[in-house]
Amino acid sequence: MSSSLPILNRILAAHGGIDTWNSIEAIDAVISASGFLFTAKQRPVLDHVRMRAWTREPRFAFIDFPRAGQTAEIIGTNEVRISDAQGSVLSRRENPRDVFRSLRRLFSWDELDFIYFAGYATWNYLTTPFLLTFPGVMVTELGLAKGSLASFTRLQITFPESIPTHCRQQIFYFDGQHLLRRLDYTAEVVGGWAHAAHLCDGYRSFDGINAPTERRVLPLFFGRGPLPGPTLVAINVHEFRPKAGVTAA
Repeated sequence: MSSSLPILNRILAAHGGIDTWNSIEAIDAVISASGFLFTAKQRPVLDHVRMRAWTREPRFAFIDFPRAGQTAEIIGTNEVRISDAQGSVLSRRENPRDVFRSLRRLFSWDELDFIYFAGYATWNYLTTPFLLTFPGVMVTELGLAKGSLASFTRLQITFPESIPTHCRQQIFYFDGQHLLRRLDYTAEVVGGWAHAAHLCDGYRSFDGINAPTERRVLPLFFGRGPLPGPTLVAINVHEFRPKAGVTAA
């Protein structure tokens, strides 16, 4: 699928092109992640964890996680689960986003909480900007920003309910080469106050797909630049492998 918005077509081309993207069915990645959010929610950091992001549907899997031989998955907006090596479901939760309204989750997340949040978030990251061509996604080009962001192209993205994401409306920033350099959002499952600037760097080409390998998420006040710290989440992508003909994790 392509877009009638010329700038989006240039952005897709800069990241490898829609034809290349449409030839693959998943991204296999090895990722490490840490930061203040892990401490705040009492979750261990991720160290070289294998993951798979499907490219044609909101589905994501952690391999050998949370324990060796297990697979943790988020499937669409309705289910998160952990299965053993034989495929038997060990634990699952329907409508996982709804449970974040409880008071306990302000202070700690259980395994299924973390799998939901990290799963949908990483799926978004690994599939962007091609995610912007999904049915129901609305893309609007904004005027130039002021100050240090004046040289960036800004897109306002409105996501449909069918896509699990941080919040329905987000702002994406692209540089002069049309590469994604920043996205601003509110991580609603963390809290309505959790405004963040997500910075992308370390671009590399992986079998024709250009993707950032270094990501940092910083606190953001509306109308101002991100704070220098604390780093809420730091993500390093060690491997990124586009895959065709994928049917299972």
